[in-house]
Amino acid sequence: NERRVGKKMPENLRTAPIKFLKLATYITEEYSKTHHSDYRNVKQRLDKLTEHFGARTAESIKPAEIDNWLSKNTKTGSTANRYRAAMSLAYREGIHNGQIRDNPVRLVKQRKEGGNVIRFLHDHEEAALRAVIAQKYPDKMCELDVSLGTGMRLSEQYGSRLRWRNVDFERREVDLSKTKNYTARVIPMNASVFAAFAARRAQVPNAKSKDPVFETLPRAWWEDVREQAGVTDYRWHDNRHTFCSRLAMRKVNLVAIKDLAGHKTLAITARYAHLDDDAKREAVDLLLIPAKGMGQIPSQN
Repeated sequence: NERRVGKKMPENLRTAPIKFLKLATYITEEYSKTHHSDYRNVKQRLDKLTEHFGARTAESIKPAEIDNWLSKNTKTGSTANRYRAAMSLAYREGIHNGQIRDNPVRLVKQRKEGGNVIRFLHDHEEAALRAVIAQKYPDKMCELDVSLGTGMRLSEQYGSRLRWRNVDFERREVDLSKTKNYTARVIPMNASVFAAFAARRAQVPNAKSKDPVFETLPRAWWEDVREQAGVTDYRWHDNRHTFCSRLAMRKVNLVAIKDLAGHKTLAITARYAHLDDDAKREAVDLLLIPAKGMGQIPSQN
């Protein structure tokens, strides 16, 4: 009616409807590059969402459609929630920029995420993976050694965050100045990790200190290795869980694991505490008070 009587419409209502592609592109090409440490993950999620929703006008997409897409295209609650968050961000910034008025993702319920289910690598699985790598991708063995031996996130090991200047062979340390949590941490190199970095250095003898240690993500060869080795339901990120789990099973205290892994809070690290049940028994044993008959099973009358 307002259009008919000649009233001037607000600028955001007079322009052509905005497509979801435009909202997503702003996030991947501008916003995320300066606001997210895991920019590549955000881009990957929005790119996948754009394949389905990109051609649609943003305000025509309904909450039920989003919920249905998440159900069909994600396997876990945590993955669904990350896609939901990426899509919601695109809408939120669209509202902030005056391009749209509503965010349908807000009406999509978050999925329940798994509790303490942690997938870590068993010894026989690691042996199978290494056998395939040795046969088909021997130059990639150092990448697995670094991942299992440092617990670095994928975004920390590959790309600009890990450059040769961050690898100190003399002090046997890896200095991560840029991490997901924006907090620096230093990871000591054990013998396996030291050898892995040395092997990688031999592969790129002319690399400069500013060059990334590992540039290409491991997805292509890693998927093939997992399939050939018969290791299922195991992602590259689970190498990080393996790192933390093995430390916990070797009775390393949680504070040390937190520092090595770069967890933001101790609550995150506490997920691995159940892997060391012996530690609980040893802890309560410290409270034992010497007494006559201690440790004897009482007789039943």
